[in-house]
Amino acid sequence: MLIDHIFIAVQPGAPQAAVLADFGLAEGSGNRHPGQGTANRRFFFDNAFIELLWLENAAEAQNDATRPTMLFERLTGGGSPFGICFRPSPGDDSPLPFAAWRYQPAYFPPGVACDIALAPLSEPMLFHIAPGGRPDALPPERAQPLAHRAPLREITGVTVVQPRCLPPVAVPVVFAAGDAHLLEIEFDGGVRGRSHDFRPALPLIFKY
Repeated sequence: MLIDHIFIAVQPGAPQAAVLADFGLAEGSGNRHPGQGTANRRFFFDNAFIELLWLENAAEAQNDATRPTMLFERLTGGGSPFGICFRPSPGDDSPLPFAAWRYQPAYFPPGVACDIALAPLSEPMLFHIAPGGRPDALPPERAQPLAHRAPLREITGVTVVQPRCLPPVAVPVVFAAGDAHLLEIEFDGGVRGRSHDFRPALPLIFKY
């Protein structure tokens, strides 16, 4: 199982994207999610991407199909502001390491769905989508900017800090206890020994 992308709940329009651009990230394409009531701005790396996600349509986010995701609550300041999407490793068909329910939003292509972990709102939204794939393997017509002014290539580690530490889960994420919700993302194995703290704009630290 690999990390496909990570979302952070933000204000409508994601003005927080400015601090990522100022740091040196090139912004990719954004999406609107018809029927789910959400929209995003995205920053891509070779193996995964970061999504700034906001509530666009409250009625759609609370319809019968979307309400169980608790995205409305998560995007309006309730619980953990993070979500982590996984994809299968090549050749891996093992069962998911967490109990989940199947979600098939209207904007997904036919036959595609994701599995969302059964977890309280206080914890990050963990979900799994197949097939998924690396941004650096997208066909030319869907290619995203991967060359950043900041010297970052691949996401190699993710730590989620929150007031209550989660019990061990067999996913490629570290969970730690702390005073507030915080996301630490490591790039390229932390080879440069540097870090950048995006607070207070975003509950986010890069280590690279």
